[in-house]
Amino acid sequence: MEDQSAPSGMSSRFLIIFDFDETIVHMNSDDAVVQVAPGKQLPDWLKDSFRPGHFNENTHRVLAYMAEQGVSVEAIRSAVEQIPPSPGILKLFQFLQAHPQDFETVLVSDANMYFIEAWLHRAGARQLFLKIFTNPASINTKGQLQLLPYHSHNCPSCPDNMCKQVILQDYLARRTKERGCPFQRVCYVGDGANDFCPSLALGPSDVAFPREGYPMHKMITVTQQGEPPGFKAAMVPWVSGEDVVAHLKRLVEER
Repeated sequence: MEDQSAPSGMSSRFLIIFDFDETIVHMNSDDAVVQVAPGKQLPDWLKDSFRPGHFNENTHRVLAYMAEQGVSVEAIRSAVEQIPPSPGILKLFQFLQAHPQDFETVLVSDANMYFIEAWLHRAGARQLFLKIFTNPASINTKGQLQLLPYHSHNCPSCPDNMCKQVILQDYLARRTKERGCPFQRVCYVGDGANDFCPSLALGPSDVAFPREGYPMHKMITVTQQGEPPGFKAAMVPWVSGEDVVAHLKRLVEER
């Protein structure tokens, strides 16, 4: 689901894209929800039903189970709101909020709109993001939170419900047409395997910020060692959001 509620963008020089789980927040938001399940754990049959690459489908089953157990949407929202931010991320947000003329900020996540908006509103950071691309979420007549897949695609490397490279390329094409010119640079801040695919679409002037030691970082490192290397952008690993700020400051100073 593409969020349409944010204000229209300015002609910022750079585009910066964020993942959500384990990038903006310091854990997987699905895991936070388990904290309000009965006994703070899921039954074995539900855990065993998980299939790699089917996170959206799995979260939908978990939410259905939670509803059956009488766990309220309010309890789930509270659990999500209490997820700690990743180190230095709020400092990074403050920097971006102070430089709207330089950065257009977008979020692309395989979480869902309900979790993301709940957390961002609580953190006071919702208005930073011009667009949010994620799986749709709605509360049905029974008070149950339900999820749908974001889209379908033909990428063999990504989960069935979301290819972030398709989203990135479509967004860049649309914004280039609207702006009348491309962004000077694209920056991508992520951590997971599904953040690796969009990073392959970045060009030589762009920057990938993979969380150090996480799958995206490891996959880029392996790809850089290939012959020929299949990764074109600069790579700047981060432990804290302040590492990203330090690099962005240098980009802003370039004219």
